[in-house]
Amino acid sequence: MKIGVLGTGSVGQTIATKLLSVGNEVMLGSRTANNEKALDWAGKNERRKTGTFEQAAAFGDVVFNCTSGAGTLEALHMAKEANLAGKVLVDLSNPLDYSKGRPPTLLVSNTDSLGEQIQRAFPKSKVVKTLNTMWNGIMVEPRMLAEAHVNFLCGNDAAAKKTVESILRSFGWRDEELVDLGDITAARGTEAWLLLWVRIYGATQNGAFNLKLVSKPA
Repeated sequence: MKIGVLGTGSVGQTIATKLLSVGNEVMLGSRTANNEKALDWAGKNERRKTGTFEQAAAFGDVVFNCTSGAGTLEALHMAKEANLAGKVLVDLSNPLDYSKGRPPTLLVSNTDSLGEQIQRAFPKSKVVKTLNTMWNGIMVEPRMLAEAHVNFLCGNDAAAKKTVESILRSFGWRDEELVDLGDITAARGTEAWLLLWVRIYGATQNGAFNLKLVSKPA
């Protein structure tokens, strides 16, 4: 599968590297074609393609948005709506606002979410929100945690979520760990979890944790 990954930070590079390792063709996209982080990631490995947001979006049959939440909509507009139309757009971003320091607040919450804003801005794309509730190391290596834990998905297109689930299984996620929360409005909840996530990280100085659902049998 050809996959475009937008964003050259730790999340984007981690996702792109994992996607390559499980057999996909990948292009890592950034604002400029000569982005230093992207070029460092590519090195001399001819399998590691890089380009602009626009080039990466055009390249991918599926596109991963790994950009910073505050810059996500701008980055996606740079990728061009025509390059995203009809495609599964996997959104890992969170609307964290660090403008007043730490801990962050949310740029959007309660009655809206960044996931919903993306879907409204790109109505022809099939937005699936996932992997935004954890550290990037766990995103691609879920088995680093000894116990079962969960990864949430939400989106308006059922087939698109199935495509994303297949990719997640290639990362090592188990079927029972993938929890479909319904339509894209569920992103309000998964994005809001980040307010508690950053507090836990601050208290423990350890990002290698995740959520586990424990429920009483029906």
